[in-house]
Amino acid sequence: SPPRSRPPAPRAMTPDLTADRPVTEATVELRDDGYLLIPRDLAATRFPNDVLFVTLRDGEMWLLPARGPAGGGFILKQRNPQGDRAVLVWEAVPDGTPPGPRPAVWDADACAIRLPLQI
Repeated sequence: SPPRSRPPAPRAMTPDLTADRPVTEATVELRDDGYLLIPRDLAATRFPNDVLFVTLRDGEMWLLPARGPAGGGFILKQRNPQGDRAVLVWEAVPDGTPPGPRPAVWDADACAIRLPLQI
């Protein structure tokens, strides 16, 4: 009888950090209640585990993908049936940061989405 083939291995749930992408991938929105709204496609591509870390650098907010919630970080929650995500980041946002839309820029060298704090 012919040898049995193995089923394909499950796809890794880590972002493709080396993928070449356009400089601006999407627009995110920082709301005045402290939530950051992230479009479905951006969240699925860059944060497939629905967890991220936030750091502030040089007047920007950097969003870095995490492997899962066990290591901490901010958890993305599904916001609507379309799959857009929301994450509560108010504790990481400096006072005086205005709410509003911002360009989400992928920085392949830093493996982070970069957002300007001031718009």
